[in-house]
Amino acid sequence: MGDVLIKISEVAKSYHRGAMDIPVLEDLNLSIDKGDFLAFMGPSGSGKTTLLNLIGGLDSPTVGSISIAGKQIHQLSQGQLAVWRSRNVGFVFQFYNLLPILTAQKNVELPLLLTHMSSSERKQRALTALQVVGLEDRANHRPRELSGGQEQRVAIARAIVSDPELLVCDEPTGDLDRTTADEILELLQLLNREYGKTVLMVTHDPKAADHANHTLYLDKGRLTGQQES
Repeated sequence: MGDVLIKISEVAKSYHRGAMDIPVLEDLNLSIDKGDFLAFMGPSGSGKTTLLNLIGGLDSPTVGSISIAGKQIHQLSQGQLAVWRSRNVGFVFQFYNLLPILTAQKNVELPLLLTHMSSSERKQRALTALQVVGLEDRANHRPRELSGGQEQRVAIARAIVSDPELLVCDEPTGDLDRTTADEILELLQLLNREYGKTVLMVTHDPKAADHANHTLYLDKGRLTGQQES
């Protein structure tokens, strides 16, 4: 670690509701090192998911700048952001967002449809990603044939199949029991430590945050403190 991957400078985000401006994030400044595993905590409505969406290029700041690996992503058009996301960010959500009619392998392949890979290359990449998450023997199973923890592993395999530098995880264990949640968190730790992924995770669960290297707290759109995990 030591190399800054993400630099957030004087970022604010507001949403319009009728004639009103509703501030969600205010005057945010944050640097995140390459290879870090960072948890964001705070009450509902504190801006955690909004911040994650800004870093992942799913949304743009109202003011301020966001630089990731030297790329000023706040200056990109929606089309440019889509291309940048597909190459640089893997997303993991609370609900797995798997397509029920597709096998695990085909679900994992989905992000690669935006590339120029052949079908055999896509299949091999998907099988490799499933192997990393310990599910190579479930490649031909559909989501209804998998447990919740297995579905989340498939979702993580889909997030890493394009080999992104950054994993953005929004409540990745929120729908899982404690034992299964810990298995998923240990997998995220493995991806961080052994594969060098920078992991950003929003969670309400202090035990989940304990798996991160650092925890940052947001309240009413502002960073209020930091602690080592």
